Amino acid sequence: MSRQETCRSCGNPEIREFLSLGKTPLADALVPPGTPLADEPTYPLAVAFCPECTLVQVTENVPPKVLFVDNYLYFSSFSPAVLEHAQKHAENLTSARGLGRDSFVVEIASNDGYLLKNFAAAGIPVLGIDPAPDQAAAAEAAGVPTLREFFGLELAKQLRAEGRRADVIIANNVMAHVPDLNGFVAGMRELIADDGLITVENPYVRDLIEHCAFDTIYHEHHCYFSCTAVDRLVRRHGLFLNDVEYFPWLHGGTLRWHIEPVERPSARVREYLAAEEERGMTRFSYYEDFGTRVEHLRTELRSTIESLKREGRRIAAYGAAAKGATLLNYCGLGTESIDFVVDRNPHKHGLLMPGSRIPIRPVEALLEEQPDVVLLLAWNFKEEIARQQAEYCRRGGKLLVPVPEVREFTPSDSGREAVVR
Repeated sequence: MSRQETCRSCGNPEIREFLSLGKTPLADALVPPGTPLADEPTYPLAVAFCPECTLVQVTENVPPKVLFVDNYLYFSSFSPAVLEHAQKHAENLTSARGLGRDSFVVEIASNDGYLLKNFAAAGIPVLGIDPAPDQAAAAEAAGVPTLREFFGLELAKQLRAEGRRADVIIANNVMAHVPDLNGFVAGMRELIADDGLITVENPYVRDLIEHCAFDTIYHEHHCYFSCTAVDRLVRRHGLFLNDVEYFPWLHGGTLRWHIEPVERPSARVREYLAAEEERGMTRFSYYEDFGTRVEHLRTELRSTIESLKREGRRIAAYGAAAKGATLLNYCGLGTESIDFVVDRNPHKHGLLMPGSRIPIRPVEALLEEQPDVVLLLAWNFKEEIARQQAEYCRRGGKLLVPVPEVREFTPSDSGREAVVR
């Protein structure tokens, strides 16, 4: 563990901290029952802003192997919404780029093959790159050849030396996980064909700040990106941000950046860059009061949970995800407040949430136990969860959303969810 003293993107030594969540366990390090609390390490979790390149970043480093090999149980295929999103992306890329049997598509952090299997089914050659052993094995079982490696410049050089250059590189929810940003982007530049396309998806830092989504901050997320930060990062390596798409429903608000070796920015890119400047996102003042707002949200959630417990209500939670671990630990919610957490991923069943030690059960437990209230730790999939748990709600169960404000959520709310433009 080491403290990051300079900006991960531009090397500026004067990054400015604006939020501390204290010392927390690793958010994905689910705990086997019976593990002594003393055996569960905790690390400082704080976030800073770089006034030179505008990158938002955590200030501590945990070794990647600890984060993404030893303690990583996330499987993309357990979310129908993510599968549908991936399928549409693959279909659109295939059509727009004219991909076929002579093409080559690479996905970095390919997880269980949830996306690349769509290309493979169409006869398009693919390669997944992912260090997580269980996910890589699942991908290979789905017909997706996978390198069990961390991606960076050296691996890209090795692939290029073998005569393999990608027509398309896809990097979904991975660039934020990379401590060596410049090595990662340099690797993509090395591997992409001169007329190729790179698409990168990550949650939008604007939505994190304006929706007070502090629970998306954890050690596995080294960085939180704006279009301005991405533009400045990729230019350093001979790449250019040429288009951007916005998915407000995905992970609390996600951008997909289209990056190429040739500069031809779309009107949307220019609009986003201008809007970020106008909104103040390129200045520290935009982030300065975030810590105070987060404290208020913690107070509001704790007060709501304590009130429900005084009334004798039974409370469960949905989503044994990293964001849930951050929220539970920062808000001080444990087994005295939450009876159990449910999750669709069977790899997590029987384990305990890090820090809070709340047991993780299958989603069927909601109908078996019928708790009065379910706290949606995975609030970024609230519409999907509400549809899935229609019977639980029909029986009188309530769904509680903690972000951006604490409130009850029902499927009828979907049409009036706030979307930041």
